[in-house]
Amino acid sequence: MERTWAISGAGAGADLHLDLSGPGGVRACLVRALRDAVRTGRLAPDTRLPPSRTLARDLGVARNTVADAYGELVAEGWLTARQGSGTRVARRPAPGAPERRAALPRSTPPPEHDLLSGTADVSSFPRAAWLAAARRALAVAPHDAFGHPDPRGRAELRTALADYLSRVRGVHADPGRIVVCAGFTQGLALLSEVLRQRGTHELGVEEYGLWFHREVLARHGLRTTPLPVDRRGARVMELAAHEDVRAVLLTPAHQFPTGVSLHPDRRAAVIDWAERAGGLVIEDDYDGEFRYDRQSVGSLQGLGPERVVYCGTASKSLASGLRISWMVLPEHLVGDVLRLKGSGEWGSGVLDQLTLAELITSGAYDRHVRAMRLRYRRRRDRLVAALAGYAPHIRVSGIAAGLHVVLDLPAGTERTTLRAAAWQGLALEGLSRFRHEQFPADREGLVVGYGTPPEHAFPGALAALLRILPPAE
Repeated sequence: MERTWAISGAGAGADLHLDLSGPGGVRACLVRALRDAVRTGRLAPDTRLPPSRTLARDLGVARNTVADAYGELVAEGWLTARQGSGTRVARRPAPGAPERRAALPRSTPPPEHDLLSGTADVSSFPRAAWLAAARRALAVAPHDAFGHPDPRGRAELRTALADYLSRVRGVHADPGRIVVCAGFTQGLALLSEVLRQRGTHELGVEEYGLWFHREVLARHGLRTTPLPVDRRGARVMELAAHEDVRAVLLTPAHQFPTGVSLHPDRRAAVIDWAERAGGLVIEDDYDGEFRYDRQSVGSLQGLGPERVVYCGTASKSLASGLRISWMVLPEHLVGDVLRLKGSGEWGSGVLDQLTLAELITSGAYDRHVRAMRLRYRRRRDRLVAALAGYAPHIRVSGIAAGLHVVLDLPAGTERTTLRAAAWQGLALEGLSRFRHEQFPADREGLVVGYGTPPEHAFPGALAALLRILPPAE
């Protein structure tokens, strides 16, 4: 049966004829008809479409059907959606000009709400304390501090870090075994190359993790073997079954992104494996300072300093734009890492290193971390309470720590929920984005970075999140 419809109010009160005939259900036909209308120019750029509720009533279908159609077209770039301005046709090159269309990039407005994970609230960067620390550091810095950089990093920062990491994270840290890097990814690249040169070709990783970390390993010739993750963390006992694996990358304090902590039995087991197999553990302690329900668990490196590379960063405690991280290396790796780091442009800015050292030694860094710990805890508590009242069927998984949570979703709803998020102007990631490609899909969810928005923007982001959650079954 042929189906046609006219959208009322598609622009200055005019109607638009849509052909809803063809294969598929109403949603598929609506997506196809709207896409064709935009492609042919019958829907001009910036044309405002009817609200999903209005169009759903006119078509006699569920509102979610229209919302999903809009969301799919937003994700494809045909439409844009911003809170307060509705759903509009995206600005695209005019039809009939294929050369220009190929040359011009697609332009989409930035999201109105940002709950992407992995980022601190940079609006809370301690500008006054940083400026004061920079002035003090500059006043006493020796002239040679501004010469050719030491590949290990400035001694002032390595000394400050050795004291801080020992005191706060239980790390066995000596300044001579600390190497300052321009972010964790740079440190991982250095370690990957050194491991490859030493004959390692396969490295264990957690089933869920950052895909670009796996890409770094691959670029340096290392294959990755995924380890399942359950409520006790990575199943490190399975390392013994992989004879070619001689190193493993873990986030033991707060597994990213699932949010679980590595169980004490497994912490001991992975150290035993490393000692028996002559292996190496790379410990990514990306947000170890932020635990809310109890004192943070100490570093894994404290159990086996000669078998663990401890990696920390200022990205979550201060800002990722600083590009400052650090590795505490086993003695047998120091020489090889420094030779590689000294052979190229691997250095970090001296002034920022001196400033961070002064911030730590003055106590200002501790004060800032304590203030942010309270702020992030309040945000997490507010998120959990809102879910309990508005969507009690959505479970928050993981320990009370860090700057993100995982919301478990019913099977088959992650993709449609992300489309709804795009329609709401909400930047959000699904759990499947972080799953190792060798692992089958066994759960669906959202990774919600509640630490990302500025303080004033968090209520709006939370409200947008609640609006897009799937209903109870």
